[in-house]
Amino acid sequence: MKRREMIARMGALSVGLTAPHLSKGDTLKEPYKIQKRKIETDILVVGGGTAGAVAAIQAGRAGHKVTLLECQSQLGGTTTTSGVAFPGIFFAWGKQIISGIGWEMVQEAVALNGDTLPNFSIPHGRQHWTHQVRLNGPLYAIIIEQKCIEAGVDIRFYESPTKITSKNGYWYVETMGKGVHAEIKCKQIIDCSGNAYAASIAGFDLLREAETQPGTLMFTIGGYDLEQLDLELIKEAYEKAVQSGELVRSEFRGNIIGLLRTKGDNIQHIAEADSTTSELHTIANIRGRASLLKHLKFLKRLPGCENIRIIDMRTETGVRETYRIDGLYQVTHEDYVTGKVFHDALSYSYYPIDLHIIEHGVTPKHLSEGVVATVPLRALIPKNSRNFIVAGRCLSSDRLANSALRVQASCMGMGQAAGAAAALAIQQGKTPAEVPVEDIRKLLEQHGGLVPRA
Repeated sequence: MKRREMIARMGALSVGLTAPHLSKGDTLKEPYKIQKRKIETDILVVGGGTAGAVAAIQAGRAGHKVTLLECQSQLGGTTTTSGVAFPGIFFAWGKQIISGIGWEMVQEAVALNGDTLPNFSIPHGRQHWTHQVRLNGPLYAIIIEQKCIEAGVDIRFYESPTKITSKNGYWYVETMGKGVHAEIKCKQIIDCSGNAYAASIAGFDLLREAETQPGTLMFTIGGYDLEQLDLELIKEAYEKAVQSGELVRSEFRGNIIGLLRTKGDNIQHIAEADSTTSELHTIANIRGRASLLKHLKFLKRLPGCENIRIIDMRTETGVRETYRIDGLYQVTHEDYVTGKVFHDALSYSYYPIDLHIIEHGVTPKHLSEGVVATVPLRALIPKNSRNFIVAGRCLSSDRLANSALRVQASCMGMGQAAGAAAALAIQQGKTPAEVPVEDIRKLLEQHGGLVPRA
């Protein structure tokens, strides 16, 4: 054997002894590396939830290049990932007050799923939930994703901003995602994170209550016949479990029979549920699931509930309240319940004051007959900002007003308004606060929106 051939064979043998076993077709690759990206866009939307998806579609349909960041795996936020798949309310006192892109997507989801809309001509009285539209959440998530793509929106899932700076009239946003570190250069930012996350990173002041509303894990249980249950026995056993510390009364509002009647849905309360950081959101999710498991184990011990089981459960605990921006104007409770029509109003909101309290649950306070609230442009703009606007529950508002403004239909209206304002700001070379309100209203109307006028 020639010396050169012997050395080659010895080298191959050495590699074979030290390298991992490779099955047929496998190859050795270099170590995994974080991919770096540089992206230029006109408008960056942070958060693809109820408001963010609509804002992105509006800006895209207005002819702008839009990038949408969503830290989860799908769009829709509260409606889809959190499972509150009953957005409302689009009609007030027999008249539609929120339409446009959000309503377009809701109607399409209802029609494609073979569902029917509520009869909005029948007054809801104290039962406002009868005017909420029940959706197939997964179907709705697909529909809004496709609407974004059709509008030319670049969707970036599993990605969040880590640094936001302003320079020479542009925003520079650093983001981190799975295996990707991106720098995005844009002209306008729309913060639809729900937590005013982008506004905080950009350095704008935020507001928050000392104690926030509880969160809710949405789920469905089954495997029992309510009519065959001894409800008095269950209530007695429940009281003993609470007194012993096995169960916490506030986690299901002290209403174990209500849990069985509703089969889950929107009845759970998790105190201090917070989604502003990954660590806090992790805690909220674990606590929501642990609470459900405890109550499930308790019920399975009772006659008639032996076969109780989880039919469905959403992937995260929904959060009602965290941070709000300190905006050019703060919508107050008085503004909301009197239906004040602002000179710069761009959308409507109609929902009872809906403050969830951990000890007592929630007692909605309905608006007086004929009253419909409005949302001003100034409440969507942080103080001392340029080329930055928000939409959704992080708008500038006091706590009571926010408890109603945060619902999905209202957030859809705000999202479309923010998308239109950002688009026109670019076209006119202005910041959103400088764009003539009537120009924004006209663009919204061109895309099916309903706008307030004094």
